[in-house]
Amino acid sequence: MPQLDAETGSVGAAASLREQRQRSAAGYWQHAEEAAPAFMAPRLKRPDRRYSQWRCVVNAVLLAVIVTVPPMVFLFPARTSTPPVWIGAAKALRLGSATGHDRLLGGLLADGIDERSCHSRYQSAMYRRKAGRQPSPYLVSKLRRHEALQRRCGPGTAAYNDAAEQLRSGNSRDGGTGSPDCKYLVSISYRGVGNRILAAAAAFLYAVLTDRVVLIDPSNEMGVLFCEPFPGTTWLLPPDFPLTSYTNFSIDTPESYGNMLKKKVISAASTTTQQLPAFAYLHLDNHLTDEDKMFFCDEDQRVLRDIRWLVMRTDSYIVPGLFLTTGFQQELDMLFPEPDTVFHHLGRYLFHPNNHVWGLVTRYHDAYLAAAHQRVGIQIRVFDGSESPEVLEQITTCTQRESLLPEVLAAGIEPSAVPPTPAGKSTAVLVTSLKAWYYDKIKSMYWEHATADGEAVGVHQPSHEEYQQFGTKSHDAKAWAEIYLLSLTDAVVTSGWSTFGYVAQGLGGLTPWVMYRPENASMVPDPPCVRDLSMEPCFHSPPFYDCRIKQGADTGKIVPHVQHCKDVSWGLKLVPRSA
Repeated sequence: MPQLDAETGSVGAAASLREQRQRSAAGYWQHAEEAAPAFMAPRLKRPDRRYSQWRCVVNAVLLAVIVTVPPMVFLFPARTSTPPVWIGAAKALRLGSATGHDRLLGGLLADGIDERSCHSRYQSAMYRRKAGRQPSPYLVSKLRRHEALQRRCGPGTAAYNDAAEQLRSGNSRDGGTGSPDCKYLVSISYRGVGNRILAAAAAFLYAVLTDRVVLIDPSNEMGVLFCEPFPGTTWLLPPDFPLTSYTNFSIDTPESYGNMLKKKVISAASTTTQQLPAFAYLHLDNHLTDEDKMFFCDEDQRVLRDIRWLVMRTDSYIVPGLFLTTGFQQELDMLFPEPDTVFHHLGRYLFHPNNHVWGLVTRYHDAYLAAAHQRVGIQIRVFDGSESPEVLEQITTCTQRESLLPEVLAAGIEPSAVPPTPAGKSTAVLVTSLKAWYYDKIKSMYWEHATADGEAVGVHQPSHEEYQQFGTKSHDAKAWAEIYLLSLTDAVVTSGWSTFGYVAQGLGGLTPWVMYRPENASMVPDPPCVRDLSMEPCFHSPPFYDCRIKQGADTGKIVPHVQHCKDVSWGLKLVPRSA
């Protein structure tokens, strides 16, 4: 369980708030209990007219509650005069407006999965103040069809066993009892949690576009951080997968599609089914070759379509590249009429924190974020690991210039003598960083100086691991919890280039303010940040080749909704069609 690094004063304030809520709730139910005997007791004397009117109102309200809050559970006391307590109504009120939240996210999620196995799946909507964007009906129906494909062809089925045996034998032809319609995409998991999430989402979309079963490499905690997304089956690659060394595939692997093109083992122009290999490795890492980038061309997709097993390695969000592939464009337009929502929908569909991580999220949210009027997330990623005064100035300048956080008064200047009121505005700032230094400085600034507008600002940081750790269970659990907490804020400031921030903004449906990565470590960028084009992640290593004219091109100018990123000038991202 992570150490919650927050100042004692904040904890005391949260405890006080909880005590006030408990006293208020206790008072409410005490009044309800006192009113119940008046409602049910026989009339002993004629009440005055005002009392009768009041009682009629109470009766009407209670009748409405009985009719509209199903089902009620009555507890009748055995040896006390305490009236019945309506447990069903109490639960409904305690959950607030939970019944008004769309637990299935507009149809993204299928109903009927046991909530005990994954609390976050159906509870997450309750923690978001704004409903997410609505998926298209076509996307919803496509997801249901893909779930059926995963059940029909996934691990444990005859079709999967046949396909695995075919791969083990090295035979490219079916020749077995399994369904020839069952094809597979294996996604290799590596690098940080943000990279792994973006890679799995991109692999899933490619699998949907090509009618393949997606199987996720369970290493690096991918098998434990998330709930299973598909009802009735698994998306995890079984441990007896025939290609035992697949996690070591690299740019030099002979079976990579780029190497097979380069060595003329296969050709996009003339390859027949009989000449195809049993599998192909797709090397789409940051360091991919020009031949590897041919993956985004239609002719090459026609070749890959007939290879039963594909293994993909990427640490990037390759989705903008798929929107450049003309053979996918019509289908993508129907799936995502709003192209700037691709990861928003896929992320909420695929990535549900497991029960342990969900506990980290909800406990921290309820203790430090829930009561604030405004919640601002600040995601800080300094790639050299330093504690930089320039980055700190960049953060404060950005948040105050963009009116995300209030300015503070200079030392020695007293705030206006305005008495505090319970309804005064409060802001909770969630800082996520490997370092505690930035959190300490921001917290001290708002503790030691009054805000210009009298606003109360609390600053919180769940953890500070000091350096990034790969494949460490507790580290990854905290990282995933903090990504999710960031996605629950009302506004978010992110560090350029960071996949951690990309995932948070997409899950939350938040268009971030992006802090530029400084070119000179001793200078604060001006402007310090900019509002991004969309909430979509950036594809850092896109192709610079137009497959239609077969020559180099600026791929940020081919289709209007694929443009260059604000934080990575050569990268590509999806933007609204009207942008």
